[in-house]
Amino acid sequence: LDRMKRMKENEEDSTSSPSVNQSETCKRIRPEDGEEPVAEGGSAAPGCDWARLPQELLLHIFQYLPLLDRAYASQVCRGWNQAFHMPELWRCFEFELNQPASSYLKATHPDLIKQIIKRHSNHLQYVSFKVDSSTESAEAACDILSQLVNCSLKTLGLISTARPSFMEVPKSHFISALTVVFVNSKSLSSLKIDDTPVDDPSLKVLVANNSDTLKLLKMSSCPHVSPAGILCVADQCHGLRELALNYHLLSDELLLALSSEKHVHLEHLRIDVVSENPGQHFHTIKKSSWDAMVRHSPKFNLVMYFFLYEEEFGPFFNDEIPVTHLYFGRSVSKEVLGRVGLHCPRLVELVVCANGLRPLDEELIRIAKHCTQLSAIGLGECEVSCSAFVEFVKMCGRRLSQLSIMEEVLIPDHKYSLDEIHWEVSKHLGRVWFPDMMPTW
Repeated sequence: LDRMKRMKENEEDSTSSPSVNQSETCKRIRPEDGEEPVAEGGSAAPGCDWARLPQELLLHIFQYLPLLDRAYASQVCRGWNQAFHMPELWRCFEFELNQPASSYLKATHPDLIKQIIKRHSNHLQYVSFKVDSSTESAEAACDILSQLVNCSLKTLGLISTARPSFMEVPKSHFISALTVVFVNSKSLSSLKIDDTPVDDPSLKVLVANNSDTLKLLKMSSCPHVSPAGILCVADQCHGLRELALNYHLLSDELLLALSSEKHVHLEHLRIDVVSENPGQHFHTIKKSSWDAMVRHSPKFNLVMYFFLYEEEFGPFFNDEIPVTHLYFGRSVSKEVLGRVGLHCPRLVELVVCANGLRPLDEELIRIAKHCTQLSAIGLGECEVSCSAFVEFVKMCGRRLSQLSIMEEVLIPDHKYSLDEIHWEVSKHLGRVWFPDMMPTW
């Protein structure tokens, strides 16, 4: 009995002593008011005082955080709140404006927008507006633009995620808001205003204040701009390197202005050729104007998107044209593709979404023969015999880095079946290739 009693006393001592030691340890480690945390060995506990992180390190960390996480972090302490408002974090911002009733996309909170305008408008440099299909969202974007009177933007982008909602805003409201930015931004280098009611007078304001710095201008589907308006931009903005516009704004005078000695070498020219009504008439650009463009900027990319009806292709591809990237969004005839093979020697990429039920064997072979820089092709609702397709790939060889062909495009013949063709094509490409089950372009 005495032995059992002593064992019980030892157990009680062993269970009580850690708590006593732990309490004493906590007393030693717990700092008094105003003291630094001290480790058990007597030295300062490393990494305990997060409030004393250098501002440069906080800035680096905050730049990797999404906006919402930065906002949460700003509530930790006064130092982090100050870091949240550092100008470097507000130079680039995207306003997302959506109506909850008509959009599932997230939206920038109205309170945050007010705070940005109040505290950070003079810090903004790279700004974009992403709006949904509602007119209310586009009008809200114009309201914000109107208040950016203290900022000098370097880039501005107006993006409609669905239908062009900026076109439904009263033109005077939009022009007034855009003019505020053009007048106050003396170093605007990039402007993306596709599908907006911008007009010639507002472009003159843009040129008057930003002609020395503008390098990129995208303004496809801007019906209130005339050829004279875009020509004014080309005449004054000699540093312009990228330009995107509709075909009705393209003219011989514009190409000659972009080819003048005082103008820098153009890098990208995108042209959207869109038919609003069947039977629409399109003007012709002289071969001499294209030649002047190539002489001045021999490495520029000419990207053309065609959304025409078959009978509207008459003015195109009758003479040599320096197009490098060519996309046909609607059905295009064998005759037009044949002209492409003859008159597009600089062609790098070709996408044909639809053609019809007549095989494109001869046209593909002609393209492979004359378009010696072709490296990417996509074919959708077309027909090509397996033999002609293999011959096309053989002629192009390994320079075909992208080959996107729908399986139903290929028609088996006496030489190749669908099961055999991928082996033959893979051999000429130098890599494994299979037809696509769905379009990838």
